[in-house]
Amino acid sequence: MRNIYTITLVAGALLLGSCKKYLNVVPTDVLTTSDIWNSKDNVEAYLANIYSTLPDELEQRYTGSNNSGVWEASSDDAKYNWGFNYSNQMNLSTWANTDGTVEQYWQNYYQAIRNATDFMNNIDGANPNELTPALKTELKAEARALRALFYWFLVRQYGPVVILGDNLISADASTASVALPRSPMDSCISFIAGQFDSAYADLPVVPTNAQYGRMVQGVCKAYKAEALLYDASPLFNGNTDWSSFKNADGTPLVSQTVSVAKWAAAAQACKDFITQFVPGTYRLFTETGLDTPTSAYLACKDVILQDWNVEWIFATTNCASYMRYDRTPKHVGFPSDQQGGGAFGVTQTMVDAYFMANGRPITDPQSGYVNSGFSPYASVSDEILGFGPHNTFNQWVNREPRFYVGVTYDSAYWLYQDVGYPSIQTAFQYSGNSGRSQSTSDVSPTGYVCRKDVAPSDDNRSGLLLRLANIFLDYVEALNESNPSDPDILKYLNQIRARAGVPQYGTGSNALPVPAGQDAMRTAIHQERRVELAFENVRYFDTRRWKIATQTDAGLFYGMNMNLDGPGFYYKVPTEQRVFRPRDYLFPIPNNEVLKDPLMVQNPGW
Repeated sequence: MRNIYTITLVAGALLLGSCKKYLNVVPTDVLTTSDIWNSKDNVEAYLANIYSTLPDELEQRYTGSNNSGVWEASSDDAKYNWGFNYSNQMNLSTWANTDGTVEQYWQNYYQAIRNATDFMNNIDGANPNELTPALKTELKAEARALRALFYWFLVRQYGPVVILGDNLISADASTASVALPRSPMDSCISFIAGQFDSAYADLPVVPTNAQYGRMVQGVCKAYKAEALLYDASPLFNGNTDWSSFKNADGTPLVSQTVSVAKWAAAAQACKDFITQFVPGTYRLFTETGLDTPTSAYLACKDVILQDWNVEWIFATTNCASYMRYDRTPKHVGFPSDQQGGGAFGVTQTMVDAYFMANGRPITDPQSGYVNSGFSPYASVSDEILGFGPHNTFNQWVNREPRFYVGVTYDSAYWLYQDVGYPSIQTAFQYSGNSGRSQSTSDVSPTGYVCRKDVAPSDDNRSGLLLRLANIFLDYVEALNESNPSDPDILKYLNQIRARAGVPQYGTGSNALPVPAGQDAMRTAIHQERRVELAFENVRYFDTRRWKIATQTDAGLFYGMNMNLDGPGFYYKVPTEQRVFRPRDYLFPIPNNEVLKDPLMVQNPGW
């Protein structure tokens, strides 16, 4: 267990040139600990180092790089063709509690927690000639909010964790003195929520001097709601499968009784955020003055691409990113700027999750979905690029705008065209410009590639972590579980659908029937959430907190037949057999931590 208490020498931390995200002042000389608190520049650099532990989720090709996650390719939305991506081990349930990837998040986040606590404990005594009392209060609140966020990241990966509080443990403390048990899940969430509340009181509404990426009031309110929603969900709310999940002294780590009050608390936290910040500080990003399909397509595409637009709540800034290459098909024969690895494939399951243009799921007999044959068709993306109808597999015809934001399919025109070259049209068939005859590694594993969050350039981008649509969907989910008759459910669900350009439930032109009853509404909310937040690092956690991953993340996954050209390509074939065991709902506690701490119990199944 001692690894989580190891002190990072602050002077060393300040000298790290990779403090890339927030504050640019980094000392050039070796410092003593006391030097840090004598200089405003040094204090801000120390805080910047804590910020630098935030995950850069645009780097998921190399799992763990800058704490990037495994979330997308380890969900049922997508798959990396490259075997070195850790998600491939997770999808086969061959990962282990001794793996470095499992351990690094634990170590990095606890180290940041330790540094944040150290910062909080010392900032009040910093040089008063360099830092005003008001600035000290604000910086301390930032550190507190960061500490809460790192605890939240740990909890959603590992479940209940050790809450250390405000007391720092000496680096030379004995093993016996640092042997601490895990706190029950409810206690962890209570601590996290309380810390966000405390930080909120001393933070500004908007970033000081437009320094986006710093902690502000809305970030605290939003992540408090996220944490409460997680604790209310079936994985932690009355999960009797984990009845034996206890500390050594018999303390249960997960509640065994379902509590509707938890859902109500999550709903209230979301409502508090909305009441205070919407639409004055945050609002749904929209495009106006265009026809509905075009405005919906551009809004759903650009809400991800336009840094710090009105919908963004929190993101990391100046990120390294592999999105452009990973999500651009091979495009052999075209300009190098439009050639990529194209190895981040979309599953057929995700393709099928998108609605039709009439807002109905493809399983609805009235949806108009056709899974065979071809039609001359131009998607809204094609039309914006200036291309007319072309022969398109009917499965991809007349889908909702978000489908064309999210998925590149065979025959689709590419997002970015080059003057002086023939039109760039992606061909995934075996002999096509992005097919397996061109490469066995830089190629889609499924016959589809994700195109969401593909920018013209990956330079100096911000990596979105949380936006308003997520909070709206949190709110309607929590309301449906706690007060299913509340009219806000339809109000906010329909706002998401209206922005997406699909018919709303019970109102507006071409209105769809309101889902009848709590169960039907739950299904509708889950479907909407999957589509709206696709490829945004949400689905992985949703299937786990809903306790459905044994169904959604196991078994055969399908795609197009990439070993064939012509009609044979369009027959759905198995692309992967995934394994998901009950133990896989949580990351294991790193084995080294269990060996070091006799009070540290392992997660179920590990």
